[in-house]
Amino acid sequence: MQLPEGVEVVGPRHDRYEEILTPPALAFVAELHRAFDARRRDLLAARAARVAALAAGGSLDFLPHTRHVRDGDWRVAPPAPGLVDRRVEITGPTDAKMTVNALNSGAKVWLADLEDANTPRWENVIGGQLNLRDAVDRTLTHTAPDGRRYTLHDGDLATIVVRPRGWHLTEKHILVDGERTSGSLVDFALYLFHCARRQLDRGHGPYFYLPKMESHLEARLWNDVFLSAQDHLGLPRGTIRATVLIETYPAAFEMDEILYELREHAAGLNAGRWDYMFSVIKTFRTRGRDFLLPDRNAVTMTAPFMRAYTELLVRTCHRRGAHAIGGMAAFIPSRRDPQVNETALAKVREDKTREAGDGFDGSWVAHPDLVPVCREVFDAVLGDRPHQIDRTREDVHVTAAQLLDVRATPGRRTEAGLRNAVSVGIQYLTSWLRGTGAVAIFHLMEDAATAEISRSQVWQWLHNGVALDDTGATVDRALVERLADEELAKLPGDPADHAAARALFLEVAVADDFVDFLTLPAYERMP
Repeated sequence: MQLPEGVEVVGPRHDRYEEILTPPALAFVAELHRAFDARRRDLLAARAARVAALAAGGSLDFLPHTRHVRDGDWRVAPPAPGLVDRRVEITGPTDAKMTVNALNSGAKVWLADLEDANTPRWENVIGGQLNLRDAVDRTLTHTAPDGRRYTLHDGDLATIVVRPRGWHLTEKHILVDGERTSGSLVDFALYLFHCARRQLDRGHGPYFYLPKMESHLEARLWNDVFLSAQDHLGLPRGTIRATVLIETYPAAFEMDEILYELREHAAGLNAGRWDYMFSVIKTFRTRGRDFLLPDRNAVTMTAPFMRAYTELLVRTCHRRGAHAIGGMAAFIPSRRDPQVNETALAKVREDKTREAGDGFDGSWVAHPDLVPVCREVFDAVLGDRPHQIDRTREDVHVTAAQLLDVRATPGRRTEAGLRNAVSVGIQYLTSWLRGTGAVAIFHLMEDAATAEISRSQVWQWLHNGVALDDTGATVDRALVERLADEELAKLPGDPADHAAARALFLEVAVADDFVDFLTLPAYERMP
């Protein structure tokens, strides 16, 4: 195959890859890379500059120079077909089995995850694109090792919304002019090129979830990418729709501005709770005890700073005519332990009831068995209405001080919490390095976001010399390494199988410098 000038594909070729890696599709990737990658790198540098300013004593606040946007009377585009009713959304990676199960699940939307629940192993990057295209064509099937066959049913399927990788990640298997390409642009371009027209022919459109953004300037970059891509493919302006995950601390102060930048393409905002907690630690990692969090599982959505964040999100979305989508229910039902299920499902129901009562238009689940619970809760509030955008929550008035009030978070810092963070981190990274990005651990679906909380919490406690509330022990490197060894010994199989994950976890959890994302060094260890 003759590749476009300046384009190299250094990943191995497998069956059907040429259906995705076509010369026109790769030329499209190259066009976006040449037009936008320099801006992407500049915005990543701006992130680093902000961290340095915060370390020097600065803080976060609503931007004074964009006050006219927050005060202005404007609205985003009306909901697109397939995105009007979003009361239940299921998330998961794009392997064939998950794709079939998610689309058949009864959820209104499937977040087809090329990011946190996926690993960017080359086989997943291209195989996921093939599965998405086959799913749109309704030709996707999967046969499990035990012979069970998975096929798409004939009725309505969940609307596909693709989450590409964040701006910080690169794709080392596709080079343009000798440079790695942006993982975001590769995922976006290949899906749009192959599936936009197919989706439009079926009455929907090319829809995306945009992760990890930290400013409205990053949203402006995405909007410019959308405009350029639509022109290139001859799509009407506004065909693309995007929901933005508000999952970084800085983005919480720029929700209005992010929607404004994307307004003709915007579909809503999502409360990405797990990454948000990680971002709290990451953003103020040098600022001591004012931003110390308790055990990961003790930080609930009723904590004052989390409550302020979600209330502001609903208020902002509904004022602008956008959907507000709630956070993840990560519980994985057990068919062997009814008592675990009963307790966990009660918590899921309580969480979704709070979200629906607060005005959210829908919420996330990680497992098909949770779809009925979430649907039942939102049905009780919405009835026949597709959403509750008309509930503008004018009673909500959130200040910067409330968003920053991490100190008021209740909860203890315990050895059990530390041990859990170490164990989850090592188990998850073992799976990640093998090519699986969504893993059931201790009855919860763990992905890159939850692994980030685990390792960043260890880093925060260690670098602040936290004394554990239950044992009185000071968190130091020796304690973390001892717990790592003890937890490693509990895992099945040869401990050597987990050695690389243990080394990587310690690298990102106890080093002097805080690595921005654990997936960055992890990706360099992946073929």
